[in-house]
Formats: sequence, structure tokens, C-alpha cells
Amino acid sequence: MKVLYSQTVLAVVLGLSSGMVLAQTSDPATGQVAMASQADESPWQFSVSPYFWMAGIQGTSGQFNLPPADMKSDFGQIFNELDFAFMGIVEARRGPYSILGDLSYTKTSLKNATPQGLLADKVGVTSEAFSALLAGGYTVYQSGRDHLDVILGTRVWNVKTTMRFQGGALDGLKRSDSATWVDAVAGLRGNYFLTDKAYMLAWGTIGAGQADLDWDVAAGFGYEVQKNLSLTAGYRMQGVDYSKNGFVFDVIQKGPILGLTYRF
Repeated sequence: MKVLYSQTVLAVVLGLSSGMVLAQTSDPATGQVAMASQADESPWQFSVSPYFWMAGIQGTSGQFNLPPADMKSDFGQIFNELDFAFMGIVEARRGPYSILGDLSYTKTSLKNATPQGLLADKVGVTSEAFSALLAGGYTVYQSGRDHLDVILGTRVWNVKTTMRFQGGALDGLKRSDSATWVDAVAGLRGNYFLTDKAYMLAWGTIGAGQADLDWDVAAGFGYEVQKNLSLTAGYRMQGVDYSKNGFVFDVIQKGPILGLTYRF
């Protein structure tokens, strides 16, 4: 209990010192001191960050209790097997508080995945994965333009897979299945400026819910080409382990990201 209380006090102190600089005003009639926070006076600030994600995929996919397939897409195969990928982040900030929306979509086609079991020689897998995160954040550290936020939110997944079996007892069989689920996630995200224009960015979340495990990490660099416009480049890895009613999606998607951030 003492450790929890100390951590709570420390978090409050950090939040007050970094994101909520307080001003004291005295009322001569009552002698009472009123506290006005910077957060109450700060305007809302918004940013939009569309990215292109060159995501490969590796892991296991299965459906209808058919033999699952082991998938692997190396970096050199990304442009041959990645059909389409996109991600975008929308953020609203006021003082130490923030609201974050993160969308990502990837469609990957692997022609020669390895089936588990002896019922097929090869299997082609087309995977469409959509995830949407809605989270709230609070700044626990800030120094100038550098900041570190704690975030807590919910991620919704929708995944569709199409499997085409070749050879063996299942030769010629084609099946499609999909699933939607929701996970709770928590993590950290922040920026650190190396110069007036160049900065590092990173985030990481982990959680679970209807999936056994749900995680997402990314790191990269940004450069401000104008006051409100930055170019960004980095690397992202996102993993999820979900299985229910014969549908299996235990995969890691990873690859470079290229994008921009516009603030207003």
C-alpha cells in the first residue's frame, strides 16, 4: 500500500510540474487562494498523421478448424506480397491531456504458406487486417517540446482471411472467414527533440481482452520542414494472438513506415 501511495504521489507531482503550471491568485475579500491551471487556459491543438506502412507478416492463420498455415513474409518479399497498407493517427491535445485515434489496415497475399498437418502440400493465404485504437493520454513528463505520455484505451480488430489449399486431400479447397474482437491496451508515447527541427518519436502499447495478447511498438525520426508540417520515417511492429471458434490469427506485422504530420 505504501509503494502504491508513493507511486501515485510521484505521478501527480510529475503531472503538476510538467503539464499543469499553476498560478495563484488571492481574493482580498476572503483571503482565499484560487488555483488556475494552464490546462484550463490552453487552447486545443490538433494533429493529423497519415502514414504508409510497408508491412510484412509472419505467424499462423487458420479457420473452420482446418489445418492452420504458417505464414512468413520477409522484407525482400514485401513489395511482392503486400497488396495495400495504410495507417493514420489523429490527436487532440489540451495542456497535459490528449485524445488519440490510430487506424491501420493491411492486405497481404502469400502464395506458398506452409500448412500444418498432412492434408495439403501448400496453401495460399490472403489476410486483411484492420485495427482501430481510441485512447486517452496524460503527460507525465515535459521539458520544452519534449514530452512523455501515458495512454489507456481500446483497440478494435477486424480480420478476414482467405485460404486456398493445393495438393493432398484438400486440393482445390478455398474458404474465407472473418472475426471481430476488442482489446484493452495501455502504454507510453512521446517525442524527444534532437535539434530545433529534428526529433525522435516512439510509442508502445500492450494489452489483452478477447485476444490473448495485443501489442504494438514503433520508433522513428521526424523533421519539421515547416512550422506545422513534419516528415517522418520509422519502423513499426504490431502483434496479436486471437483464436475462437476455429478462427486463428496469431501474427506479427512489421515493416518501415513513411508519412507526415500536420498540426493546427
